[in-house]
Amino acid sequence: MSDHQSSSRPAGSRAPWREFVARLGFRTGASLLPARLAPANTGGERGSDMQTTNETEGQPKALPDALRLLALDAEDLAVVSCNLQDAVVRVADIAFLPRQRRFALLASRFDWVAAEAGRMERCRAGLHFEHVTRVASTGFQQGDTKTVLNLLSIAFEESEAPAGTIVLTFSGGSGIRLDVECVDAQMRDVGPRWTAHHKPGHAIDDAPAASP
Repeated sequence: MSDHQSSSRPAGSRAPWREFVARLGFRTGASLLPARLAPANTGGERGSDMQTTNETEGQPKALPDALRLLALDAEDLAVVSCNLQDAVVRVADIAFLPRQRRFALLASRFDWVAAEAGRMERCRAGLHFEHVTRVASTGFQQGDTKTVLNLLSIAFEESEAPAGTIVLTFSGGSGIRLDVECVDAQMRDVGPRWTAHHKPGHAIDDAPAASP
């Protein structure tokens, strides 16, 4: 397992990525919806089947009302996890900023709520965590900027309340562990939507947990 505690950004990243991470740090009550009040990926909660195949992106659609979620405890984080289940994440779009104690990533999330309405769509989304003291990963190298990961789940393991570890589990045995002082996360849609050619479909229950 590699430890990214001293690394501020992934190899190949540039200033625009750092600026994007900074922009994700907004704190306006009107912009955020507590995760437990938001529409959840009910298919994910049922453990529905998913695929690992990454679809080719179709023509972008206009961005509708963006989903914005705030997670301040394990229950909130579970809702964020459901909405990001089977999101596609490039290693190049993952960063840890130790001075700000912030971990962030960009993902192409599958919209499970839209799928229940018969629409197969993905959307670019940003996710970041505050009060992060240490980041460790397994199953991939930080310099593998072309590597694409498939996010299965996000969970919180409490140690000494409110501190603990946030575990991001990816398919193929990859994972990221964040040591945090508390749960403080935000997710928001940040880009246009496009048609997904496939609905994800492999069993989430078969996904291995990230190792410490």
